[in-house]
Amino acid sequence: MPAAPAPTRPAHGESWLPALEPLLEQVAKPVQYIGGELNSQVKDWDCGGATTARWALMYPDAYEIGLPNQGVMILYEVLNEQPDVLAERTYAVWPDLEALMRESGVPQFTVDGHRSVRDFDVLGLSFSTELGYTNMLTALDLAGIPLHARDRGEDDPIVIAGGHASFNPEPVADFLDAAIVGDGEEAVLHASKVINAWKAAGRPDGREGLLLELARSGGVYVPAFYDVSYLPDGRIQRVAPNQPGVPWRVAKHTVMDLDAWPYPKQPLVPVTESVHERMSVEIFRGCTRGCRFCQAGMITRPVRERSITGIGEMVEKGLAATGLDEVGLLSLSSADHSEIGAITKGLADRYEGSQTGLSLPSTRVDAFNIELANELTRNGRRSGLTFAPEGGSERMRKVINKMVTEEDLIRTVAAAYAAGWRQVKLYFMCGLPTETDEDVLAIADLAKKVIDTGREVSGRRDIRCTVSIGGFVPKPHTPFQWAAQLGAEETDARLAKLREAVRSDRRYGSAIGFRYHDGQPGIVEGLLSRGDRRLGAVIERVWRAGGRFDGWNEHFSYERWMTAAEEGLAEHPVDVAWYTTRERGEHEVLPWDHIDSGLDKEWLWEDWLDALDEREVEDCRWTPCFDCGVCPQMNTEIQIGPTGKTLLPLSVVRT
Repeated sequence: MPAAPAPTRPAHGESWLPALEPLLEQVAKPVQYIGGELNSQVKDWDCGGATTARWALMYPDAYEIGLPNQGVMILYEVLNEQPDVLAERTYAVWPDLEALMRESGVPQFTVDGHRSVRDFDVLGLSFSTELGYTNMLTALDLAGIPLHARDRGEDDPIVIAGGHASFNPEPVADFLDAAIVGDGEEAVLHASKVINAWKAAGRPDGREGLLLELARSGGVYVPAFYDVSYLPDGRIQRVAPNQPGVPWRVAKHTVMDLDAWPYPKQPLVPVTESVHERMSVEIFRGCTRGCRFCQAGMITRPVRERSITGIGEMVEKGLAATGLDEVGLLSLSSADHSEIGAITKGLADRYEGSQTGLSLPSTRVDAFNIELANELTRNGRRSGLTFAPEGGSERMRKVINKMVTEEDLIRTVAAAYAAGWRQVKLYFMCGLPTETDEDVLAIADLAKKVIDTGREVSGRRDIRCTVSIGGFVPKPHTPFQWAAQLGAEETDARLAKLREAVRSDRRYGSAIGFRYHDGQPGIVEGLLSRGDRRLGAVIERVWRAGGRFDGWNEHFSYERWMTAAEEGLAEHPVDVAWYTTRERGEHEVLPWDHIDSGLDKEWLWEDWLDALDEREVEDCRWTPCFDCGVCPQMNTEIQIGPTGKTLLPLSVVRT
């Protein structure tokens, strides 16, 4: 079949849609590439004149995963509110369209204006997981942007990473021009002002001049301005800046007044199915529960609550702007909001009799109560409840600081089943530090007790419990950042024993569902989460060998990663096991030590020792400070209620 003729290249900043349209009829799910969602924007290319700062925002996964992402949605709106800034969105394209784009010469495009990503000033990527790194390389290559930052010229965009994975950007340092760590709202506006001013001044010192200005202004990490040296055994000796005025440590950004940032005000409504069909409101940010495995809870400290009135206004405006009929009250532990009872009751009162439903994400066992659940289901919707004990045994929950007892769980599920629920989902992890086979098998015993309890209190046999198991991956900036990860074979063996323990007892039959992930993807995630710059060669090899969508089971190849690691690390005294199943020492320089999350490294080490001693630590929201370092180091403070306010006077909505 002869190659398709190359399309006429549109002028800088103009739409590629005429060249793209003929390709869409040849691919699956073409609707995900057309844009035009409710509340999307296509601003004039020169909306701010010659100094316009133009951002292409990318969630490096499929449209159905990326569009509901709150982080990208917030930044998209924050940037587009500025008269001299323009932002559009781009997502990873599936392999079928990628092949056609390469044949036809169509570049990576935005779904808003279908403009070439290379025409923008910034390509901003939000990484919530490291398994999206190969999708970034696909996007760069399709856009015509050199993969390596050192090879980019004056006409190439600045490639900036954000999201939780950016708290260790070292594995992708070769491909990034910069990283923004922490909350993005104020950070992207500051970066936009720097770009505007640099353009207005005639682009002094070119690309490097802009990057130096961003790095010196604080809060933007530029890998090229830091040199890494290694010890003979492979450990890092030092990470040091190589430019004057560049800080030794780059601090995270923290937005303190969430009510001043009520975004998204106009949430995007997908044009096709997505993973979340709801309008979401972030009711607070941060968590101080202190779960030792949880990177999100550690790096987003301190807790900052949105006020009850701020939440009510966001719900009211968001529903009006979207027409959606479900509101998700989001945070890391939504039932921990100091006014959650008043929030749910106020919203349930307001929307009673309408089609509007309320939902919470996974709820802590010790924060759940039937009054709260009844408010969430007052309009008649009653889906399953999800709880996350994380560890199967009491001992294991002490190790991870998940302060939930078996009695807490049984009491909670008893109340739920007695109140009419029939389905409960329990989430656990396998491979946690100090874990034994007995700790994992305790999950089966706990699930059986849940079923027995449900049958007893409800008097019914159609009680179900789904056990979902995720593999533990040690993450930077947590007390477990020093821990050895459990190997893939050991993880699979433990899960096989658990599966047999669940299925062998016929009294429970199909009452207990069992879902799990095998150990291999976890090893790759662990390799990337705690890796350093030497892994850039590995990631590139995987991508060149066809690696795409590594977070999807049907596209993931463990063999491809292991082959690439063997080849890419051959010249270094390290291998996959060195990065994953090796325990680190107290004084080892970690690849992310120059990224300042506010957490004191000595405090993290002490908490690691507490974990090994099975010692629990209370939530500092309600106890004296444990001196983790965040509040004094970041000049922040915990912000919680009660405020004494109510959702009134909001009129009640009736159908």
